[in-house]
Parts: sequence; structure tokens; C-alpha cells
Amino acid sequence: MNADTAEFSFELRTCRWAEREWPPDERETDAYALVARQLGTKRRRWDTIVFECDPSALRERAKFGPKRLDSDLLHVVRNAPRAWTYYRDALPEPGYPWRYVRESIHRAADRDVLDTRKRGNRIQIRRKWPYPAWVERIVAIENKPDLDASAARALASQLEFDVGMALADEVWVATRQTDGRVEPVLFEDLPVEAGILVLNSATLDAEIAWHPRQLAVEEPGTRIIERPGGGDRDGLAARFEFADPDAKAETRLAIAERAYERGWRSFVETMRPDCRRFTLRERDGTQLVPYCTAKDCQPTGAECCGSCSEFEPEPPGWRTRGWPIEGGPGNRCQQLLAARRRRRRPGQDH
Repeated sequence: MNADTAEFSFELRTCRWAEREWPPDERETDAYALVARQLGTKRRRWDTIVFECDPSALRERAKFGPKRLDSDLLHVVRNAPRAWTYYRDALPEPGYPWRYVRESIHRAADRDVLDTRKRGNRIQIRRKWPYPAWVERIVAIENKPDLDASAARALASQLEFDVGMALADEVWVATRQTDGRVEPVLFEDLPVEAGILVLNSATLDAEIAWHPRQLAVEEPGTRIIERPGGGDRDGLAARFEFADPDAKAETRLAIAERAYERGWRSFVETMRPDCRRFTLRERDGTQLVPYCTAKDCQPTGAECCGSCSEFEPEPPGWRTRGWPIEGGPGNRCQQLLAARRRRRRPGQDH
């Protein structure tokens, strides 16, 4: 399969394009684009996510370290008081046993993002820094280089879910440029709220074929549970449920924290860089992509695994003798990608 038409390869190119060119329209913005991939909720996972961040707040977020703060840690650090306070008086009712809150307090203290002390038999807490509002907008992008009829039907239902729930501020479809007078994706029955981006993955040039609509992220979201079967005699109404705006806000922040930790270059974590056939190749002088020298292709995470017939572990001597730099080539690949990911987090450049 052509590297520019394979969905995984196209996804990496979309991420690199977003990192370089966001926003695609001509609006003036000082926001910093933080890009991640394959993140979402239990019911929905997006291919590419762009977080428009306040640059100064993003730098303040760096004080909390490169690892994500999960929902339990966020509950503690976001509500920690400026002055020493008994933790039960300082934190809102968690909705679950307080012993789990104490565990989160100890974890936060171990990560040095919270001050703690004991007075008598009581744990008091104090914040080190205020947790910043670093995420301004969230944009979800579905990558479909080749959109056939069956893929379009599945994509339409996914986008309807996105529009109804409104977890992201905007949803887009990124597809491969065909050079036709009218791009085929425009003929598909997709929600009008979704934007359409036509990308030339070879040159990383893109144009907007359809502008998205701003979704109501601060209002209750709607999820359809059951649809009527259809037909002349089907008088049943659809069953649906609402998503509370506060719960949506918590979910958005939890996704943003995971993106802050992972970024989009974390693909190496689902592959086998310890295989002597695995390497990174530079594309356009700016992007490192995985490459298999045995199969002469850019593999996906499912293909680059221990059960691959071409898998051949690095010789132990490469790793134990520090060849060529602090371990074998696989370790060096991970270091290179981690360094590039770190450079995209202001305040963690070093």
C-alpha cells in the first residue's frame, strides 16, 4: 500500500501538518497548537486532536511535570487551597470514599505538585502553584485518506455522535487530495457541522473544502441510545440521554492531560523499536516516521509486533554495552521521539 494512502501514515502526516500550520483558516490567534492522536473516551476515540492552548498558561502547566494528572489528581491540585487547610475542609465532596482522596494526596505529594503536612492526626494540604486554564479549544479530526461508501457510513454515525455530545469545539474530516474538480468527500452524507480538510500528504499543503460550525461545548450534550428501525409503521421515537456540562468539562480536561503526556509521536510505544529491523526515517527533513527495513514499508502498530515473522531482537551486546549511545538503536529511537515531543511542551524544553 502507498505510504500516502495508508491511514496510519496519513494520520502521522495530518498530525505534522497541524503542528506546523494550525489554524487552517486565516483567523488571528496567539494560541499554541498541541497535537495528539488516538485519544478520547470509552465510547469515542479520535484520530487526531488539536488543543489550542494559551501559551503562558501552557508554560505554567509545565510546573506539574511531563506526566498527566488523572481525574483523581486533578480533583486535588485544582482545589488545593493557598494556605494550610485540613484536606476534607479544602476539597469538594468527591462522590467516593475519602480514603481514595488521601491516596491521591500522597501521590500528588510524591510527584512534588502538592504540599502536605500532619497536624495531630489530620492531613493538611497547600497548593504549590495554581492549576492553569491552559486549554482554550479542542478540535477533533477524523483521518480518511480514501473515503469509500462503507467508510462514509461509519464515519457519518461517528460524526453525528461528536456533534450531539459536543465534547470538542469543532470536528473535522481530513481526506487525501484527489485533484478532482470537486472532492469526492463533499458528495458524502456527512453532518453539515463537520469541517472538511483536503490534504496533500506529500507536500503537506491543505485547503478547507467545508468550514465547520462551532459546537456548544458549554451546553448539555446529547447521546442517542436507540434509533427507530424505520419503515411506514415505525412510530417509535429515538431514546437518548444528556451529558452534564460539568461532566463534559471534566472529560475535556482529562483528555487534554493525556494528550499533554503522550503527544502524537508516542506511536513508538505501541511498536517494537527493540527489533533490529526497526528504524526511523526522516521525511521532508522535519518528521521522523517508523520504517521496517525487512518489509521495506512504514508499518502500523498492529504490524510491528513481537509476532511478526521478521521480528529479530537486538543483540544483547547492543543494549548492555551502550551501543551506540546509552543502549541499542531502539532505545535511541525512543529518545529522539521523546526529545521532539518534549520540545513541543513550553517550559520542558530541557
